[in-house]
Amino acid sequence: MYKTTTLLGETFSFHSLKEIMAKANEERSGDELAGISAGSMKERMAAKQVLADLTLSEIRNYPLLSPDEDNVSALIENQLEAAVYEIIKNWTVAELREYILSDQHVSDDLLTLSQGLSSEMIAATAKIMSNLDLIQAASKIEVQTTCQTTIGQKGILASRAQPNHPSDNIKGMRASLYEALSYGIGDAVIGINPVIDTTDNIYALLHETKNVINEWSIPTQNCVLSHVTSQMRAIEKGAPADLIFQSLAGTEAGNDSFGISLSMLDEATALIKEKGTAAGPNRWYFETGQGSELSSEAHFGIDQVTLEARCYGLARHYKPFIVNTVVGFIGPEYLYNSKQVLRAGLEDHFMGKMHGLPMGVDVCYTNHMDADQNDMDNLSMLLGTAGVNFMIGVPMADDCMLNYQSLSYHDIATVRQVLGQTPAPLFALWLEEQGITQNGRFTSKAGDPTIFMNLT
Repeated sequence: MYKTTTLLGETFSFHSLKEIMAKANEERSGDELAGISAGSMKERMAAKQVLADLTLSEIRNYPLLSPDEDNVSALIENQLEAAVYEIIKNWTVAELREYILSDQHVSDDLLTLSQGLSSEMIAATAKIMSNLDLIQAASKIEVQTTCQTTIGQKGILASRAQPNHPSDNIKGMRASLYEALSYGIGDAVIGINPVIDTTDNIYALLHETKNVINEWSIPTQNCVLSHVTSQMRAIEKGAPADLIFQSLAGTEAGNDSFGISLSMLDEATALIKEKGTAAGPNRWYFETGQGSELSSEAHFGIDQVTLEARCYGLARHYKPFIVNTVVGFIGPEYLYNSKQVLRAGLEDHFMGKMHGLPMGVDVCYTNHMDADQNDMDNLSMLLGTAGVNFMIGVPMADDCMLNYQSLSYHDIATVRQVLGQTPAPLFALWLEEQGITQNGRFTSKAGDPTIFMNLT
């Protein structure tokens, strides 16, 4: 593909779809590090102009990474619904954007449309959208999923409780979890990132989280976010797991660097369906994040927004219960500052929703990034208005094990209050039964973890 355009008297030439897609991105340090970003704002606008005029069929006919060479490409290609694609294949990217943003088209329309869209088409649309476009479009899409409970309804902001501990100490984990529950956090999942990735440790953590759920009759699900093979061994041993987890990359080589394959994911799917403890059909939890393919030298010159979209193309094959981008976790090499983190969070949320995914966001940053907690407050409010399915909370917004900054339990409760949102329905009823809320508002018990500690 060779395209030229003239902008304000200057002619710009682009020699491949890969180059157009990369240079149409908003500024981000990861693309600069890879040497594929636009050289100027004017070149960026020229690339956006060219991209907007491309047809969806051109994007499909010029694959960025051949399906013959990459199994993620093959999976994305094979899951396109031919009947839908035939209707829209001659649309330009600009026309696709207009359709998505039109008031005439609601959630069901967009979810039907998405069946005929490849991940690259969805990424292309995100690149020519403003931040407000991304918020408006995502807010229209409702994706409900069921594991032990159901989340994703309009007006619901679910949450993951992340009670990590630097030594996987059970009492320490419980203390953190009790604080989360006292603020109404944990309706999406109680999910722990373990320090020690052994079968016995994963087994113990799954048992402990399930014990807390059963002891207090909490309507939620549990998960331990170790490598999928460690979880599989623990489940085979009899550990009670509602969900099974894995981080994903947007290329086969990227997934190789994570130590996973599609056949491994298929095997894990069969195992969690056979031996998992949840009643519902959606049993997977996936995490992603812009820049992972570049960090493992598995990007093939493709920009990080497009690669992130390809993660969602892979994820939707497995019909997960929840997916989230860990938006600022990898660091400033990939997202340099708060402006880039904010944009990436909105892009990822929109692209996930356009894939029909139950999309959440870990609103986070690292200490060596040009960002602070006020920036995370801003992004959490924007995502709340965009209808994000869930956010992640840690004690005092500081994960003492992973050493990064996220949202506190109270932050998520505050977003709900400001935007008039609630926890998942069954969890909201449970909070009322525990006396933590009354008529949807916090009581004096809120924020007091000792209510779960059976103190006399």
